[in-house]
Amino acid sequence: MTNKPEVFYAKIMLFGEYSVICHSMGLTIPYAHFKGELGFLNKYRYTDFDFAIESNRMLREYHAHLKALKDKGELKCDLDLEHFGKDLKRNLFFESTIPQGFGIGSSGALCAAIYQRYARNRIRSQRNMKQEEVFRLKEIFAQMESYFHGISSGIDPLNCYIKYPLLINGDRGISVVGIPRNKFPREGAIFLVDTGKPGITHPLVNLFFEKCQDPAFDRLVKDTFIPLNNGCIQSLLEGHTELFFTSLHELSAFQYRHLSPMIPETVTGAWKAGLDHRTYSLKLCGSGGGGFILGFTSDFEASQRSLKKQGQKVIAVYKNS
Repeated sequence: MTNKPEVFYAKIMLFGEYSVICHSMGLTIPYAHFKGELGFLNKYRYTDFDFAIESNRMLREYHAHLKALKDKGELKCDLDLEHFGKDLKRNLFFESTIPQGFGIGSSGALCAAIYQRYARNRIRSQRNMKQEEVFRLKEIFAQMESYFHGISSGIDPLNCYIKYPLLINGDRGISVVGIPRNKFPREGAIFLVDTGKPGITHPLVNLFFEKCQDPAFDRLVKDTFIPLNNGCIQSLLEGHTELFFTSLHELSAFQYRHLSPMIPETVTGAWKAGLDHRTYSLKLCGSGGGGFILGFTSDFEASQRSLKKQGQKVIAVYKNS
């Protein structure tokens, strides 16, 4: 345990939203543009007072939830909840620029920060971690984050905690990977489109599970959605740019046709324009319903101009030049 504040970045799941629930591959990256850290509200800290008070109130409720789990012998890690409680009385809060409900890990960063500060005998984050340590952390974080979403894979807080790109490869494990930037188009970019409103994860995840009860939809997921998702990840990591953008276009089209309830109405026109003109491809970022939408392009300037004309706010995640 340490008293030193540590910053935890947002995360972006490039590929694997929804399909990873059905044992597809997933690829997630830290995103340093947004971040959060635990801190104390006092006269030396300049921040939004109302935000800090509300954050402290929420943390008190979360502390009570963790304590109830611990009292029942169900908490999956040894958190020093006594220390956590004392800090709450000193006006502990989570200072964060990560927008809530936008699919980029606001609750994941919070869980990572609490684990890092209060876990006894915590597993330390490092580039070369043992698989058993990674899976143990994933199990711990899944329980911690389920408070916020009803169900959690644990991947978001795991990525926020480890702070490296992670490849989720089903039963074969989770590994730290590198994305070959030199293979990405020189004018290309990964970007976010801001829908202007937060999404709500729990009901949309439940809707996806309900849709999977339909045998026809379940076959679509297994025979089309998962192979497209996995193909995007493999071609991106292997640097096969042309194949990557082809697979990405097909994945975008699949989500437009079959996951339309998850796509906010404010971006459906822009999504369709991307499919029609192939200047860029949009896909879900997190559960959808609001928050951010993820975009990929081989020509960022042209895509940015097109999306701005359509009234969309664009935020670059990664640009080659």
